[in-house]
Amino acid sequence: MTTSDSGKDIILRIAQNPAADELLGRSPLAALVGMLLDQQVPMEWAFTGPYTLAERMGSDDLDAGRIAAYDPDAFTELFTTKPALHRYPGSMAQRVQQLCQFLVAEYDGDASAVWRSAATGDDLLERLNALPGFGAQKARIFLALLGKRFGVRPTGWREAAGPYGEAGSHRSVADITGPESLAEVRAYKQEAKAAAKATKTAAKKTAKTTRTEMTRTEMTRTAKAAKKSGRSSPDK
Repeated sequence: MTTSDSGKDIILRIAQNPAADELLGRSPLAALVGMLLDQQVPMEWAFTGPYTLAERMGSDDLDAGRIAAYDPDAFTELFTTKPALHRYPGSMAQRVQQLCQFLVAEYDGDASAVWRSAATGDDLLERLNALPGFGAQKARIFLALLGKRFGVRPTGWREAAGPYGEAGSHRSVADITGPESLAEVRAYKQEAKAAAKATKTAAKKTAKTTRTEMTRTEMTRTAKAAKKSGRSSPDK
């Protein structure tokens, strides 16, 4: 088990699988890959992926250089072999390989170098945003994960992570410490999804009402114009 910047052992409970969580705690690349896979699948499935991938590659860890140089078709097969590593195994295999190729080119294959020398939270966020497959939200969540679970806390890290950096929150994978917090995070995600859906539905309804009102207004104007010009009745 590796130690955080605070000197404490890193113990994670994200995958809810002791072996998979142990790998996440000691392997920076495994943590990055898990975060990359964390979309459109349950969090446990996504963060178990690095462990399953390492097993299929015949290793106890992931190596960015090896993955970067892997034959693309053969690497995709590692993802698609049942049980598949992701809901979209083909596209995710490509993204993981692209991530590792980037790490090799920019950080000599050392995933921890992405955050090890970051001077500020904003600097770290910029580095994470540059990673293939990491959008703005994913970068902030991973920054929060680094700060809350790995002890990587450059100046301003909470602010850079946005709401995901808030202490005591249950918004993302960064807040999972066991089954109970996992349930709380999942409940938050479901509530947020329901709220977003309701907002979208309300917006569509408003837009439809607006279009209807505009159509009625236009029809009224046309009728008034026709009446004024003496063409309101077809008998005239």
